[in-house]
Amino acid sequence: LATMLLLFETPAGFAVFKVLDEGKLSNVEDLGNVFSSAESARKMVKLKAFDKFDNTSEALEAVAKLLEGTPSKGLRKFLKANCEGETLAVADSKLGNIIKEKLKIDCVHNNAVMELLRGVRSQLTELISGLGDQDLAPMSLGLSHSLARYKLKFSSDKVDTMIIQAIGLLDDLDKELNTYAMRVREWYGWHFPELAKIISDNILYAKSVKLMGNRINAAKLDFSEILADEVEAELKEAAVISMGTEVSDLDLMHIRELCDQVLSLAEYRAQLYDYLKSRMNTIAPNLTSLVGELVGARLISHGGSLLNLSKQPGSTIQILGAEKALFRALKTKHATPKYGLIYHASVVGQAAPKHKGKISRSLAAKAALAIRCDALGDGEDNSMGVENRLKLEARLRSLEGKDLGRLSGSAKGKPKVEVYDKDKKSGSGGLITPAKTYNTAADSLIGQTSKAEESVKEKKDKKKKKKKADAEEEEEAKTEEPSKKKSKKKKAEVEPETEEPKTEEPSKKKKKRKHEEEESEMPAKKKEKKDKKKKKSEA
Repeated sequence: LATMLLLFETPAGFAVFKVLDEGKLSNVEDLGNVFSSAESARKMVKLKAFDKFDNTSEALEAVAKLLEGTPSKGLRKFLKANCEGETLAVADSKLGNIIKEKLKIDCVHNNAVMELLRGVRSQLTELISGLGDQDLAPMSLGLSHSLARYKLKFSSDKVDTMIIQAIGLLDDLDKELNTYAMRVREWYGWHFPELAKIISDNILYAKSVKLMGNRINAAKLDFSEILADEVEAELKEAAVISMGTEVSDLDLMHIRELCDQVLSLAEYRAQLYDYLKSRMNTIAPNLTSLVGELVGARLISHGGSLLNLSKQPGSTIQILGAEKALFRALKTKHATPKYGLIYHASVVGQAAPKHKGKISRSLAAKAALAIRCDALGDGEDNSMGVENRLKLEARLRSLEGKDLGRLSGSAKGKPKVEVYDKDKKSGSGGLITPAKTYNTAADSLIGQTSKAEESVKEKKDKKKKKKKADAEEEEEAKTEEPSKKKSKKKKAEVEPETEEPKTEEPSKKKKKRKHEEEESEMPAKKKEKKDKKKKKSEA
């Protein structure tokens, strides 16, 4: 009959134990008491074979394979030699299925097996002779550290400290080089001031000064290796008619030594840039393909490390380097900055000013993914970064509505701009629905008004008519009043003064009362004037 074997992995190697009493496996609760002492444990299981690891790398490879659920090459050989025709108890059901498929060995995985493994682990040093606690503890610690490094893909090639130091030194070199070059220009400018306008490049200026020395020697020397023919001819002409002062040989010697310093710094800066470029392509290839070597290195330096930068969201990466502007904007309640160090990336530089904010936001989101892929991913190529770079360029083209062309040069020819048609199928020339015909009858709108417009016009006409009628009535009333007054005067002249009218209209009585009240209120002078007017009217 096939006996049950137990596969157990230790920091020192793989061990296979033979189960002596399989009947006790039916009672899972009592298995803990079986391994309470070393003697009872030896009665339950017995070491059949042990395969020792040769070194730490082999142990790490075997453990990593087990974590993925696959047996290593050494484990397969060990099982073929010791477990053929037997039943193997394993801790992982996935590993058991693969062993059964590839090695044709029956595997068992249940609660009893897990309890059995716990018991063996508690009495491991007693069951395996020659393996003590003093050896097992450092082996376990070393293997756990190696496994943690393997999970994080940590290696000496991916040390981002070198990048941080290199980009810091590169910035310092740029400052020093600029300071030294300006000192050379100011110092030699006393002797040959026209040279500063003729040669604008600092390195070429330093090379020319070192070669020429005194400006009198310019006519005899050949500058073809340093300068273009046109610039050389201009330099020689200016040297003859220069307004500069004369300098001694000692002064020229110190100026030439300063030129040597400038040239040596420039040469070392070029070497340092090549070193930084190679390290960035090794450590962060995806980030480098997205934003470039210098911008990527500055982002890593600002974040502290590549791992710290991978923990930051895209919104933080977008404004990294603009913290001062951000806090000032928050304090004054103004608009926050749209970009920081990422502004110097070539994709953002290609965008129009109104699109820089959108492109920087998209670039920051893609850069966050690229940084995480570089820091924690398995792949070591820049395929993800190149793909995202193409997407960003397509996004930029869609925003600007034009083709930007290749990075190395402009694209040949103009891009074909197709008009969007919602009825057109993608990838075919046909239409989903037939095109709508143009209605020429709808062109002429003369005499065609809607019902709403007609109702509005009618209301306006009615209002105008009412206003006209009211105005006419008011004019008629004004013309009738003076005619009535004239008729009353004529009647008063015909009738004798002694006779009073027998009947008076109520309206006239009211008017007289009003006049009397007004007369009582008015001052004496106004009364006299009114009395005179009345007498004149009666006469």
